[in-house]
Amino acid sequence: MANGKRLPLTNNVVVDQATALDLIDQLRVAVPEEVRQAKRVNQESERILEKAQEEADRIVARAQEQAAFLIEERELTRAAEARSQEIIAEGHRDADEIRHGADEYAAGVLVRLEGECVKALQSIRHGIEMLDERRGVEPEPEEEMPEDEPNRMAGHARV
Repeated sequence: MANGKRLPLTNNVVVDQATALDLIDQLRVAVPEEVRQAKRVNQESERILEKAQEEADRIVARAQEQAAFLIEERELTRAAEARSQEIIAEGHRDADEIRHGADEYAAGVLVRLEGECVKALQSIRHGIEMLDERRGVEPEPEEEMPEDEPNRMAGHARV
């Protein structure tokens, strides 16, 4: 087309008809192939975009599952810690009850033991008095037993 002849006083160009038709035929053949290639490229890019979107959706779903798992695990940990605190508090309460019960039992045993000791001491005094009467020794006046009573009674046992 660069070989066309210019018409004088116009912007028109005269071209060889055979050359122009040959170029048009070449375009008719080339354009559909270019269009088909463009369609293939477009379809391939759409397929790649769909795969990328599917992968992105999978990644987001996995991240959401992981987040839900971590939240649930955190809640379970928190619940376990709360339950452990309850168990510890219950253990302390039980220990206090057992300690109180043991103290009550020990106090009861000691009171009974004291009573037995008082009875034994009274029996001992009675025995000393009987021995004093047999020996003719004047009995000492009854008084509350001081802390050194066993030592005093040991003095009466001398024969």
